[in-house]
Amino acid sequence: MDLILVLWACVASARAVAGFGTDPNLQIDIITELDLVNTTIGVTQVSGLHASKAFLFQDVEREIHAAPHVSEKLIQLFRNKSEFTFLATLQQRASTSGVVLSIRELEHSYFELESSGLRDEIRYHYRFNGKARTEVFPYRMADGQWHKIALSLSASHLLLHVDCNRIYERVIDPPEMNLTPGSSLWLGQRNRKHGFFKGIIQDVKVIFMPNGYITQCPNLNRTCPTCSDFLSLVQGIMDLQELLAKMTAKLNYAETRLSQLENCHCEKTCQVNGVIYRDKDSWVEDDHCRNCTCKSGVVECRRMSCPPLNCAPDTLPVHMGGQCCKVCRSKCIFGGRVLAEGQRVLTKNCRECRNRVLVKVTETCPPLNCSEKDHILPENQCCSVCRGHNFCAEGHRCGENSECKNWNTKATCECKTGYISIQGDSAYCEDIDECAAKMHYCHANTVCVNLPGSYRCDCVQGYIRVDDFSCTEHDECGSGQHNCDANAICTNTVRGYSCTCKPGYVGNGTICRDIDECALRTHTCWNDSACVNLAGGFDCLCPSGPSCTGDCPHEGGLKRNGQVWTLKEDRCSVCSCKNGKIFCRRTACDCQNPSVDLFCCPECDTRVTSQCLDQNGHKVYRSGDNWTYSCQQCHCLEGEVDCWPLLCPNPNCEYTAISEGECCPRCVSDPCLADQITYDIRKTCVDGYGITRLSGSVWTMAGSPCTTCKCKNGNVCCSVDLDCLHNN
Repeated sequence: MDLILVLWACVASARAVAGFGTDPNLQIDIITELDLVNTTIGVTQVSGLHASKAFLFQDVEREIHAAPHVSEKLIQLFRNKSEFTFLATLQQRASTSGVVLSIRELEHSYFELESSGLRDEIRYHYRFNGKARTEVFPYRMADGQWHKIALSLSASHLLLHVDCNRIYERVIDPPEMNLTPGSSLWLGQRNRKHGFFKGIIQDVKVIFMPNGYITQCPNLNRTCPTCSDFLSLVQGIMDLQELLAKMTAKLNYAETRLSQLENCHCEKTCQVNGVIYRDKDSWVEDDHCRNCTCKSGVVECRRMSCPPLNCAPDTLPVHMGGQCCKVCRSKCIFGGRVLAEGQRVLTKNCRECRNRVLVKVTETCPPLNCSEKDHILPENQCCSVCRGHNFCAEGHRCGENSECKNWNTKATCECKTGYISIQGDSAYCEDIDECAAKMHYCHANTVCVNLPGSYRCDCVQGYIRVDDFSCTEHDECGSGQHNCDANAICTNTVRGYSCTCKPGYVGNGTICRDIDECALRTHTCWNDSACVNLAGGFDCLCPSGPSCTGDCPHEGGLKRNGQVWTLKEDRCSVCSCKNGKIFCRRTACDCQNPSVDLFCCPECDTRVTSQCLDQNGHKVYRSGDNWTYSCQQCHCLEGEVDCWPLLCPNPNCEYTAISEGECCPRCVSDPCLADQITYDIRKTCVDGYGITRLSGSVWTMAGSPCTTCKCKNGNVCCSVDLDCLHNN
């Protein structure tokens, strides 16, 4: 029954969009709802594209937002919807930035479409699981020309059409559609102070049905599947699930048989530090905080996974003796310095941080065998030591893949070559897989093999080694068994080798002689410089005297020695010629000079109209200033604020999550903690009813209506709805 309803909805939506008319209850005309015809401040009615009614959004302060009853209507339309399309036709002033439409609650953007003419980008801001998300589409829309734009969302599927051309299609985190009661709609601006759009807007609508872009561009192909296509897809998934169940049963049977065969062999043990462990025995290496297991005579060790610490503001993560993972301990503050539990500071007397209080302690310092000028006070200690003291010898603890390094007043741990710190703690480091990360120098005909702290390049079968990174089919060039000239290049071939003279030499390869570029006049020395022949090349020398000008060839012409000029393609760069060489640099900004170029030196622009307010409306920035706000890099230029998402490194791991207060994703080992995951339908889960669920499926736990579970690549992750519990 559910499948029939889905199919009927698909066909009905296709008919509705394809030409049978759009249901007025499933769309909202923004301009009509805002009653812009009667708006006078900052907006003027003009003739738009195809003589349609349009509105000019002027470069002045304005407040174009929806009345409470319109916002409530919009909230109801978005509620429990999984797809919608935003449509608009606009003409944006060239090289400006502004927000076309924003649906937000205070600083939380549920839907915001922004066009940046400063960076030639279209940005879509939304929220997922209570966190801000931004999709950036490189496209120049702020060019003074008319454009039709349609942004369509169906669950996590995003389509962006500009001028009836599909320019981007992406799979994103599904946006939150249930707007909060305090949400409001703004047209042509982000809020009262920011994101002012400059240009003309018309035909602004939000349509809550599939393929809504077809109402703007009727000639585009339909993408909704036919009933037959949909049924075939469902049947194919069911067949795959049945096949997967059969293959799983066969695999389990095979593994059982294999385990029985392995029991027929003699048990293989492991010997570590004189201790013998039986097969499948496990133990902990105290020195390196690792869990080890004996598996068929081979020792496999893994470092204990330390959970991320969310220490309270009055505590610090510190290492404690006898423990592998950092723990939260109280801290003390003295004179702007932060001290961890047990650390000391020397004032008039020695004090130690204990339970958030600096306690006076009595410590007898040992005599030092050095002059007073060589006395050094170590960090967080009260007794001085001699310069060059070996802090590492005091038992500074570093893991097996890191090494202790002495500094002037302390010791630190540094990862060995080929290793990287774990969670930013260099005391514990893990191997870098240079092969997977493509950080190796293995050439063609080789295979990269990762090693602890390093890697090696193995030759492909049928090839022999030339050096540590290269392999060849035969042994002549690498072994020296050839008769090529010393100034020739030996190349291995299928049937032997060949000899080719190096550049700057001529001959048959077995005999090569130098080419005299000066005598043959094949050099490129400038008019007044002298050519000097060298082995395999030449050099140009400028003789002393008035004929040595030191001029510089530039773009087909000649710049005189000492001449200064501005680049044609960049008026903010200045170049100079000095003794035959060209040097370029950015123009120095002298804000005291009344004729300073404000385009190249925006920091010198002191006009009030060029200043910008921050997003909270409390701080003023000058033109040219940069700041960071809500995981975005912001820039003020002549009174206009433009912000774009901070660039984050791509974490090389399967599961990632963005912690509260952070901007970039980090790796997590538990898939249930991940908020960004690529689902693999081959990794299924079995729910409480015994039903096999595909990865990405969501269901309600058997016997617990307030518990929702989700299959994440073979892992069942469940959460409880507290509101549901209170209501039931």
